[in-house]
Amino acid sequence: MKSIELNTGKVIGEGAPCYIIAEIGINHNGSIDIAKKLIDEAVNARVDAVKFQKRTPEVCVPRNQWEIMRDTPWGRMSYIDYKRKTEFGTVEFSIIDQYCKERGMDWFVSAWDVESVDFMEQFETPLYKLASASLTDFELIERILKTGRPLMISTGMSTQNEIVETVRFILDFDPEYPLSIAHATSAYPCKPEELNLNMIHTLSKMFPNHPIGYSGHETGLATTVAAVAMGATFVERHFTLDRAMWGSDHAASVEPQGLSRLVKDIRDVETASGDGVKKVYDSEVGQMKKLRKHISAEYNK
Repeated sequence: MKSIELNTGKVIGEGAPCYIIAEIGINHNGSIDIAKKLIDEAVNARVDAVKFQKRTPEVCVPRNQWEIMRDTPWGRMSYIDYKRKTEFGTVEFSIIDQYCKERGMDWFVSAWDVESVDFMEQFETPLYKLASASLTDFELIERILKTGRPLMISTGMSTQNEIVETVRFILDFDPEYPLSIAHATSAYPCKPEELNLNMIHTLSKMFPNHPIGYSGHETGLATTVAAVAMGATFVERHFTLDRAMWGSDHAASVEPQGLSRLVKDIRDVETASGDGVKKVYDSEVGQMKKLRKHISAEYNK
C-alpha cells in the first residue's frame, strides 16, 4: 500500500499511526466561538485533524426547498436562509485556518460543489474529502483532481460498482493520484448490524495501492477501534460539544470525553499490535521460572 504525505508533514497509510479525524462538519451551528471550542477539545484529545463542510447553499439546496419554513435557534426562517446562516465564509475560515495553525492541528473540508472547491483553494488545506453523497458527482471530483491535493472519498450509500467507477475515473485522470478510500454506511446513527466492517478488508483487496480507512456514524466507540484493528489507516467520527445541542448531526456525534477515549483506545491497539514475531518478554521470565517445570534449551541459548 502506498502512503500519502500531506503538506503538514503527517502521513496517511500503512506503517504510519492511524490518522484520526474529528469531523466538526456543521456542528459549529454557524458560530466561530463554538468552532474554536471544538478545535480546542480536538487538540486536547490529540486527534490529527478536524474537518468542516463547505457548501454553496444556492447550489446545494434544491430550489423547491428554498422557501420551506423552519424553526431555528435564530427564529423561524426559510430553509435557504437557515443554510446561509450556518455556512462559514472567508472571514470565519480565515480565523479557523490561523487558529488551527497556532494549535498545530490539520484541518480540511468536505467540499460539496465546484464553487466550494474554488473558494477553499485560498487556504491550501492538506487534502479534500468527498462525502458519500458526492461519490457520483464527477464534475466535482474533476475540479478537486485539478487542484492536485490528496483526495479522501467516502463510500456510504454506494454500490461496489459505483465505487469502482469512481476510482477508475480518478486513476484515469492520474494513475498516481494520492487517493484514500473510506468505508462508510450513511445512516445516522448507524446500527451495528449495518456497519459491515469487513468491507475494510474488501476495499484493501480491491485497491491495494491506496490507504483504506473508516468513516463511522455509529454510537459508541468500540466499533471504530475495531476498524483500526482490522486495518483502517484513518478514521473519522462526527464530533460535538454536546449531543443534545440543536442541529441535525449532534446526536450521532462523539463528545469531548468520548473523543479522548477513542484516541487513547486506538493508540493502545496500535501499541498492542506489535510486530508479529513471537518472543519471551523480560516481564514473563519470573512467571516462567516459577511455573514451568521444563525450561527449553532454546530459551537458555
